[in-house]
Amino acid sequence: MSLHRNRTQKLFSRLAPGLILILLVTGCTRPTPVQPSPTVGSTAPPTATEEPEMKPSATQLPEGDTISKIQGAGHISPYRNQKVSDVEGVVTVTSFDGFYMQSIAPDDDPATSEGIFVFTGTIPTVSEGDQVMVSGRVEEMTPGGGYGNLSRTQIDDVEIEIALRNNDLPAPTVIGRGGRVPPTEIIDDDTNGYIGENVFFDPESDGIDFYESLEGMLVQVNDAVVVGPTNQFKEITVLVDRGEDASVRTPRGGIVIREDDYNPERIILDDYLLETPFVNVGDYAQEPIIGVMDFDFGNFKLLVTERVSFEDGGLQPERVKAPAAENQLRVANYNVMNLSAVQPNRIASLAEQIVYQMDSPDIIALQEVMDNDGSEGDDEFSADQTYQGIIDGILALGGPVYGFVDIDPIPDAEGGIPLGNIRVGFLYRLDRGLSLANAPKGDSKTAVEVVDEGGVPKLSLNPGRVAPTNPAFYSSRRPLVVTFVYQGETIFIINNHFVSKGEDRDLFGEFQPPILDSEYQRLEQAQVVHDFVLEILAIDPESKVIVTGDMNDFQFSNPINLLEGEILNNLIETLPVEERYSYVYDGNSQALDQMLVSDGLFEQLSAHEILHVNAEFHYENRFSDHDILMATFDMD
Repeated sequence: MSLHRNRTQKLFSRLAPGLILILLVTGCTRPTPVQPSPTVGSTAPPTATEEPEMKPSATQLPEGDTISKIQGAGHISPYRNQKVSDVEGVVTVTSFDGFYMQSIAPDDDPATSEGIFVFTGTIPTVSEGDQVMVSGRVEEMTPGGGYGNLSRTQIDDVEIEIALRNNDLPAPTVIGRGGRVPPTEIIDDDTNGYIGENVFFDPESDGIDFYESLEGMLVQVNDAVVVGPTNQFKEITVLVDRGEDASVRTPRGGIVIREDDYNPERIILDDYLLETPFVNVGDYAQEPIIGVMDFDFGNFKLLVTERVSFEDGGLQPERVKAPAAENQLRVANYNVMNLSAVQPNRIASLAEQIVYQMDSPDIIALQEVMDNDGSEGDDEFSADQTYQGIIDGILALGGPVYGFVDIDPIPDAEGGIPLGNIRVGFLYRLDRGLSLANAPKGDSKTAVEVVDEGGVPKLSLNPGRVAPTNPAFYSSRRPLVVTFVYQGETIFIINNHFVSKGEDRDLFGEFQPPILDSEYQRLEQAQVVHDFVLEILAIDPESKVIVTGDMNDFQFSNPINLLEGEILNNLIETLPVEERYSYVYDGNSQALDQMLVSDGLFEQLSAHEILHVNAEFHYENRFSDHDILMATFDMD
């Protein structure tokens, strides 16, 4: 569900459109200093003049437009597309294409930012601590490609005069205790549409307005604790003041989302200016973190300006609490993140997790199993070698013998990494009395049917695919249903991987509340699966049905509520609120993986737990980005 961006994209996102075009035409893979386009600025790089006398401290410059007036109490500058002159400030941070400056004479209104970015288009000739006068045009620049992002107020087409050098920088504004306290529940509750010029601005209550009021300013975070581990973009998400004033915290140090609370108190540390370390959830900083507040890729980001370090919080992967008894059936769910036979080290890691963390459950529903050659070739569609590699790895560790259940997808038509042919499938133990019900094996395009045999529901195919040609599953994984027989009991398990949330708008984007562009397809998918379960239960209401998988949506979302309806029970709701998560995104602990069961099986539930082995750990120190669901049922 994360945005596909990298460090090069971060640099490109900060350039004016004209400069981006120049770089793309010249074939550069990384932004390099270039002359501003004549359409967006002067025909020559901005120049800076300075007084020959170097003075130790700032003095009052002639009156002119001020940063706070330019920023205004809102997301859009009242000076947009207008010329400003003699805007005074001290340079706080420089980058490859401009600099941030902050007022030396702030106003008394916390709603108006005292910082601003000055776009030069080349490496600026000013230095940190320079007191400058800037004239130019005020622009609302939309970073990160512009798709749903807020704009950043900046000055471009600039002329710069250096008045004094070697000034002290303004004291950073503390976020948290002793400074400005961020909202802890509401991101925005005033807009109900597009954030523009005439939207009520409420930085005391709305998180999106709170951070806007700090745009371009130096800020300081004290006693930071990590709630989002270092991701592949080298971003870290933290809470201030050890998270003591934050919303519901997880037992392992994170912070969970709730239906009415997406945790605006989270602060994302970005490595745009300085490298950030590798950290896990629960790690903590003993020294203040200082940076400049900016916006990019759908979030306000704190661009750290001084090296940061964290102490190890001691987080360890979890394992199942107790082994299953002889009369118990244990079912697991796991998104194995694009696993294929060409990844022997990852296959070995998964085998270790199955044996040591999961204690070799009876049935494992897997998502994102790739074909044998993964994304490296287009000759393979089968995943038999991928499954067999896992099975052999388990045996090598002294684990039990497993079999696998799989139907190849429609080639290159069901989403995921190109050429990878990801699909859902199962591993199941062969030493515990588990077997597949007798029926022909289905194929990629034939829909399985529910058959009434004297009041007993049976499937026409085993395994079979649920509605594989239904438009609801366009460019998405098809559900796979299997009928298992265990100790004389028939159990139907439907394995799902609903369409990604990647197209949904960002929590801090320009549309409030965020538009969920991908939800309509998940609603259609949920309806298809719900109706299929209903067919089974209409024949025998006591049928034992499990619906599981990476649903790519929260337990309180519309698609999951539709799927559950009046016929299923979501096992995550048996857990305390603070434990309802299997995934961490931008520091929000959340549940994208779900396991729902029919009434006939829910009454036999012995335990449900989520093994936190991946999501809270940095991206170079984990097997997958999802954690493991585990349910144990008494089958007496």
